[in-house]
Amino acid sequence: MAAAHCLCYEGCNFFRQRIVLSTLSGKPVKIRRIRPKEENPGIRDFEASFIRLIDKVTNGSRIEINETGTTLYYQPGLLYGGSVEHDCNPHRGIGYYLESLICLAPFVKNPLKIVLRGVTNDQTDPSVDLLKATALPLMKTFGIDGEHFEIKIVRRGVPPGGGGEIVFSCPVRKVLRPIQLTEPGKIKRIRGVAYSVRVSPQIANRMVDSARSILNKFIPDIYIYTDHLKGANSGKSPGFGLSLVAETTEGSFLSAELASSPQGQGPPVLPEDLGTNCAKLLLEEICRGGCVDSVNQSLVLLLMTLGQQDVSKVLLGPLSPYTIEFLRHLRSFFQIMFKIETVTYNEEQKGGEKVLLTCVGVGFSNLSKAIK
Repeated sequence: MAAAHCLCYEGCNFFRQRIVLSTLSGKPVKIRRIRPKEENPGIRDFEASFIRLIDKVTNGSRIEINETGTTLYYQPGLLYGGSVEHDCNPHRGIGYYLESLICLAPFVKNPLKIVLRGVTNDQTDPSVDLLKATALPLMKTFGIDGEHFEIKIVRRGVPPGGGGEIVFSCPVRKVLRPIQLTEPGKIKRIRGVAYSVRVSPQIANRMVDSARSILNKFIPDIYIYTDHLKGANSGKSPGFGLSLVAETTEGSFLSAELASSPQGQGPPVLPEDLGTNCAKLLLEEICRGGCVDSVNQSLVLLLMTLGQQDVSKVLLGPLSPYTIEFLRHLRSFFQIMFKIETVTYNEEQKGGEKVLLTCVGVGFSNLSKAIK
C-alpha cells in the first residue's frame, strides 16, 4: 500500500475514532507521537486491549507498534465478526469498547456475538445500560434490527475490581436506510435503572426517591427500576449508580447517568446527592435537546455517512468537541461534508441552539456479508 493513501495523525486523542473509521473505509492509518513526553510514554493498556479487540473482529489486519509504543501503524483487514470473547481492561468501562463495536457490528461478514468482561459502569465512559437504552433504538431507525439484536447484562462490575460481563449481538445489514430525524417532539416518559452492587439494597431506593423528587415536578410517567445484584453477579467491588433516559413523543431518547466513586478513590458520594445530580443532568440534556443525545451524536453521523446515496437529516443539540473532531475525521476518511445549519426556535420551546446536519450517504455496501 502506497504511503500516499495512509492517513497520518499525531497524539493520543480520538484514538478509537481513527481506528474505527480506518477499518470501515479500508484506509491505513498511522498515529505518531502518542504521549511522547510522559514518564510512561506510548499507548496505554486499555488502548492496547482495544487494538486486540479490533484484531479479533477483523481478519488480516496488520498492526505495527514501535518499541516505546509512541507510533502505531494500522492496516485494516476485512470485518469478519462471528462469536468473540474479550476481557476489557478495567481502567476503562466496557462502554469504551462497546461504543466502537456498535459502529462496526452492522458491517461484519458473520453476525457478531461478543462477550465482553470488565467494568460495566464507571464515571468516565458511557455505561452499558445507557448504550442499551439509547444506541440500540437509534440503530433501529436505520433499519438495523432483528431477533438477535440486544445487549444483555449478565453480571455487573464496578471499578476498581470489575468482574462484569455483557453479551452484545447484532445482525448484519447490506445497506442502511437514510433517515430524517428533524422533529425531536416532547418528553412523554422517563425510565431509568438504579443499580447497587455489594452495598445495601436500600441505596438504590434512596437514589430513586431523590431523582423522582426533582423529575415529578415536570412529568408523572416516571419509572426507575432498581437493580440489586448479589453474589457472583455483583462483580468484585462495591458501588452504585443511576442512569436515566427520557423518551420523546417522536421516539427519540435523551440520557444522563452518574456513578459512585470507586472504592478508596475520590470523595464518598451520598445516594441522595447522586440521584438529584443525575436528574439535573438529564434536565440539562433535555435543554440541549435534539433528536439524539450527546453520547450518540457521532454514531448517528457515522450511520448517516454510510447510508445509501440519498439525503439524511438529523437535528442535534450543541455539538460536543468529540463530535466536531469526528466530522473532520469523516471528511478525511470518507470525503463526506455535512451541511450545518443552526436552528433557532420560537419562545415556546426554550432550550439550547439546535444544529441541523444534512449529508448524502456514500452508498457504503457491506460487501463482506455472507451470501446464504
